[in-house]
Amino acid sequence: MMDITKGQYEQTAKFMTEVLNYKGFNTYYAKDLQEAKNRVLEMIPQNASIGLGGSVTIEKMNILDILRSNKYKMIDRYQECSHEQHIKFYQDALLADYFLTGANAITKNGEIVCTDCSGNRVAAMIFGPGKVIVVVGVNKLVKDLNEAFNRIKSIAPLNAKRNHHNTPCTVTGKCEQCNQPESMCNYTGIIHNGKRFEGRTTVIVIADEVGL
Repeated sequence: MMDITKGQYEQTAKFMTEVLNYKGFNTYYAKDLQEAKNRVLEMIPQNASIGLGGSVTIEKMNILDILRSNKYKMIDRYQECSHEQHIKFYQDALLADYFLTGANAITKNGEIVCTDCSGNRVAAMIFGPGKVIVVVGVNKLVKDLNEAFNRIKSIAPLNAKRNHHNTPCTVTGKCEQCNQPESMCNYTGIIHNGKRFEGRTTVIVIADEVGL
């Protein structure tokens, strides 16, 4: 069964890379998290400044300690700090050489869909950093934008709980359309293609289920 599942993941990942490549994104296939990690490290030169979007996939790659080394200039959104300093990290990331993040959904038409609490991730993905690297698993593939929004609603309670947000969905386990400042669903970005700034956005597709 494992071989059958892996084969399906590989086919899905190859389909995703083909579609995203057609839409103008630089795309790479990775068989697992380690291969994706190696690809990211190959892409980012020493001394580059690096911004981050909150991402379970990036955390699972075990890459953060490497990016925190003296080889790079990581803008570390994960360190303990005041709210004001946290916002400053978000702002600095908008001018980083590289921005590393995951995504909430990828449609079969090659659209990258993300929803944020603060909007820093979707803002950076759309404009600002010199290069953007998006790492996704095959579980992020959805049929269309409607399914993308449904997927985002389904994972919002998990993300809210993970980030210790006091929202109704953390209690009920489902989207409550809460309309609160701490909501995980305040800003949504849709990247329809990567052709406006050719070569800016790279998507690494992992042939496995990764992240939320």
